[in-house]
Amino acid sequence: MPTFVYMTRCDGCGHCVDICPSDIMHIDTTTRRAYNMEPNMCWECYSCVKACPQNAIDVRGYADFAPLGHSVRVLREEEKGTISWKIRFRDGREKNFVSPITTKPWGEGIEDLADLNVPDEEALNSQLLAYEPDVLGYEGGVRTLKKGQLKQGVYY
Repeated sequence: MPTFVYMTRCDGCGHCVDICPSDIMHIDTTTRRAYNMEPNMCWECYSCVKACPQNAIDVRGYADFAPLGHSVRVLREEEKGTISWKIRFRDGREKNFVSPITTKPWGEGIEDLADLNVPDEEALNSQLLAYEPDVLGYEGGVRTLKKGQLKQGVYY
């Protein structure tokens, strides 16, 4: 669902430009408003939607799974520390979700990768991420596929 900007709401602050991982959000030099210069390259990460203080960025649903008439709205409320999602289906039903904002100030809360031990050969060939076994707290480890276990779409 690529993003688009409501020009009447956008104040040109540039938060969306700063946070976009695919570098497709830009500020128009004439209107001083944000726009998505290549919607087909959008990663659909919603970073710009959540970062926009004016709620000026929305998403377009693809017709194959989100038929015309639906809407997805995101509201970031810093003072409450929440991100709210409102999904309106085309038959009129609404679903509302509220999540805490988990963004931390730059440099806080993330261990420095340089402090980690250099991974051995087994860790390099593993499907696990650096902190995954510790963070999940799953005794016995996480079940992963080994080379040769997945053949022609069947798990052995």
